[in-house]
Amino acid sequence: MKITAPLFTLSLVATASAFQLQTPGARFSQLNSAPPATGGPEPIARSAGLATPGKVKAGDQTTPVVIQGESLRTWSFTSAAVERVQVIMKTEGRPLDTDLELWQGPDNTPQKMRVYVEDGKMRTFNCIIETPRGPNTVCIRNTAHMEFPLYAGVAPIDGVGLESNATPRTIQGGALRTYPFEPNVDSVKVVLQTDGRPLNSRIELLQGPNNIKQVMELYTEDGMDRPFVTILETPGSGNVVRIVNTATMEFPLVCQAEPFLIQDIASSAEAVMGGSGPGFNPW
Repeated sequence: MKITAPLFTLSLVATASAFQLQTPGARFSQLNSAPPATGGPEPIARSAGLATPGKVKAGDQTTPVVIQGESLRTWSFTSAAVERVQVIMKTEGRPLDTDLELWQGPDNTPQKMRVYVEDGKMRTFNCIIETPRGPNTVCIRNTAHMEFPLYAGVAPIDGVGLESNATPRTIQGGALRTYPFEPNVDSVKVVLQTDGRPLNSRIELLQGPNNIKQVMELYTEDGMDRPFVTILETPGSGNVVRIVNTATMEFPLVCQAEPFLIQDIASSAEAVMGGSGPGFNPW
């Protein structure tokens, strides 16, 4: 049994062959893609749990694409009705190393980030980017070598807010905060925003001492106009999310981090630490 927050459900579906959505600005229900004809990983799939979708033709801007190493792809949204988009990236099990940028007009990059994931299949990258006042363009640049392609999809999404049950925590410039999570937490929702000042931060997912599984270095021109929302997949035990405010002391940020997808019980394959369970005999 899974417990989910009302943002969107994380699930992998291997049977769909195209993204699905309504007209620009409408809600979409699923992001699906089929692997390339020459082979590849399982399809990307995510469900927003929103309106019933329509279908898009092959070649539409929401069709998933393969981005080879040392190359880039762009997705343009000319309609001002598109206020936010969902970005999903994964690999076939190899590392994911990419630059993600939001362009708005010539030489204007109001948001950008550097993303590294140790295993792009086990920990699919998933985030929401605010795109007010179109037109906007999302650029994904695969900075890895040619041997490390990635699979990406970008599509408009509606109905996604910043609602969170987590207590907002202020992180001053130059400071950090850590959030440990139990082994039965499959994914974590992180929301970062400011009072209108720029947002500079680094989000790290650690599993064990100094063992970084995923890292994002984020810059946002206006942390109120463009707050950042991401879902970090946290399989296994010993997961800790570390948020570092890389700006100076004059630029604090507000962080909310909470479990997003939770199992009823921890996996039986995971080691159980401590000895408080029934039948425990320390001698």
